Amino acid sequence: MEIEIGRGKKARRAYGFDDVAIVPSRRTRDPDDVDISWTLGPYRFELPLLASALDGVVSPTTAGILGKLGGLAVLNLEGIFCRYADAEEQLERIAKLSGPDATREMQKIYSEPVKDELIAQRIREIKEHGVVAAASLTPQRVRAHYDTVMEAGLDILVIQGTVVSAEHVSSDESRPPLNLKEFIADLPIPVVVGGCASYQTGLHLMRTGAAGVLVGVGPGAICTTRGVLGIGVPQATAIADVAAARSQHMLETGDYVKVIADGGMKNGGDIAKAVACGADAVMIGSPLARAAEAPGRGFNWGMATFHPTLPRGTRVATASTGTMEEIVIGPARENDGTLNLMGALRTSMATCGYQDMAEFNKAELMVAPSLQTEGKYLQRSQGVGMGSSGKTASLVAPD
Repeated sequence: MEIEIGRGKKARRAYGFDDVAIVPSRRTRDPDDVDISWTLGPYRFELPLLASALDGVVSPTTAGILGKLGGLAVLNLEGIFCRYADAEEQLERIAKLSGPDATREMQKIYSEPVKDELIAQRIREIKEHGVVAAASLTPQRVRAHYDTVMEAGLDILVIQGTVVSAEHVSSDESRPPLNLKEFIADLPIPVVVGGCASYQTGLHLMRTGAAGVLVGVGPGAICTTRGVLGIGVPQATAIADVAAARSQHMLETGDYVKVIADGGMKNGGDIAKAVACGADAVMIGSPLARAAEAPGRGFNWGMATFHPTLPRGTRVATASTGTMEEIVIGPARENDGTLNLMGALRTSMATCGYQDMAEFNKAELMVAPSLQTEGKYLQRSQGVGMGSSGKTASLVAPD
């Protein structure tokens, strides 16, 4: 239903995770009987969880840790690890930056060129852990590094930007746009593309032959795109719209393209809602940046934080809450839903009676503006439980 913004403009109402609730069904189930596994191309993963391609989250080491837990980590091939042989020195430098100087200094740090030899080395380091190697490139850099990533044995390629379209128009003949459909058709490995936030864009990306589509424009804790550019769609609506595109694409072709919710999830409840809205898996960053093993040393920042002319991200402080294992599969020692994220998803599905992810995609949802506040006065007034921003929240980077 459209709402009149003014005499000459109407707009749809959109919803974020805090605006909706999952409605329990008539059945409940034992959590041990719930299957949360999923597939991407020829690969099967026990956990529907991808770690975002962020330097504060994914290193070759954390990629190995998450892969052995059953998830998939995506390394940023245009990040610190592929610009500097001694990435740890630069990560330490970023962690020590003062708040007012952080963006300016990170622009200088990231002015170092990406090196093909480091791309190949980092991919090999991930594969040495015996896990699936996934990594990201922006559409502008894919051609430059394609041969290197293939020779290094990359298993899954993520083509990722703030917004990725299947129809990029450019008048610059010296820089022809990447034809995603032709490019993906020639690749022997699965490709995930994104982000997108609408039915039509999602459908067009699926028609390129992508194995998965990332859904999310600006919802992440570190992203400032919605403020800088004024664009974005709240995640619950964006996921539901792209899931509808998935159904249409399957009717047209018989191919099922995975919908991956990218960003905006702070706890297990948000992850469950993302799947209930239609996601096959979720990609998260800041919740994993809190892991003791995370390379960000208590900080997280976005892929566009260091853009040389128009930064669209910020560095945020993240309080360490436990190991990667505790955050992903538990056990939880906090009551705010930020630990044992996959256990929370499994329990949510079991409580609502759903056996697998495809069934949970069909869960009943309700618009529930009072969901986060109803009956929670004492928690809010005391700053505990659902009223806590506490130890597990993202914090403003200190000066």
